[in-house]
Amino acid sequence: MQYNKPAQGRCLNATKEYYEAITGLWIIVILSTRVGYHTHVIPAQLKKKMEVPAICAAVLFLLLLSQAVITVTSQEEEEAVQQELKEEELQEEEQQVIETWTRNVKACTCDCESVDSPTRIPAATSPAPPTSLPPPQDYPLNCMPECPYHRALGYESGSVTSDQISCSNQDQHTGWYSSWTPNKARLNNQGFGCAWLSKFNDQHQWIQIDLKEVGVVSGILSQGRCDADEWVTKYSIQYRTVETLNWIYYKDQTGNNRVFYGNSDRSSTVQNLLRPPIVARYIRLLPLGWHTRIAVRMELLMCMSKCT
Repeated sequence: MQYNKPAQGRCLNATKEYYEAITGLWIIVILSTRVGYHTHVIPAQLKKKMEVPAICAAVLFLLLLSQAVITVTSQEEEEAVQQELKEEELQEEEQQVIETWTRNVKACTCDCESVDSPTRIPAATSPAPPTSLPPPQDYPLNCMPECPYHRALGYESGSVTSDQISCSNQDQHTGWYSSWTPNKARLNNQGFGCAWLSKFNDQHQWIQIDLKEVGVVSGILSQGRCDADEWVTKYSIQYRTVETLNWIYYKDQTGNNRVFYGNSDRSSTVQNLLRPPIVARYIRLLPLGWHTRIAVRMELLMCMSKCT
């Protein structure tokens, strides 16, 4: 914004004369009061000086106000640019992790058809959705070329601590539900309180794991409740690398949120491999369907790129 400097100068002089006139008026009022004169007897010259157009003072006020608005706007734009740069840096770091793992995986080979293949888990059964499309022909059912080797994260072994596992409405797990907290959602857990039971049964519930650092998740194993016919029949997955970022749904080949099919009884282990794997720190399982009640025991599989 450009200002008319001569006009601004005239307004400044007029305003200065105005305040000088006001000061002179108060001096006359005080003196006339003390000597007994009437205060309405004011010199004509002083009256003339007081007849300053109010528009000059208004213009100066608007100039100062516009300058303040410009300053605030500039600060907000600068903060927005800094936030955008920060998000770009996080995305670049995530892409570097993905590229690193991709390079390592390409150096490995895996015989997916072999009975001894490290990517085959005989104890786990694959889900059989009634209306789903058949798996791609490029990949055998239990083969994951992107991650030739994977290992259990540690739900079952106990290396995953209770503070790493959380769930929706966790503060309402009181009374009887206090024995069915997300910490109990461990594969092959037995006895009373052997699974996570959601306090509410709707599609707004979730169970979450914090890996403590960014890792590569290659699969999920799930079971139902050990002592009752309650289990999750299908679910979706969300993930993110940083707590301040938005959650991202795991997508299928068509770009839609992928639906993973879960259990059909209380004890069988159902395996769902992630192709491609997830590079993230936080993972959420969101139940979409269930039998009787939302109940789950689970384990995460971590991708390993080392060939032996």
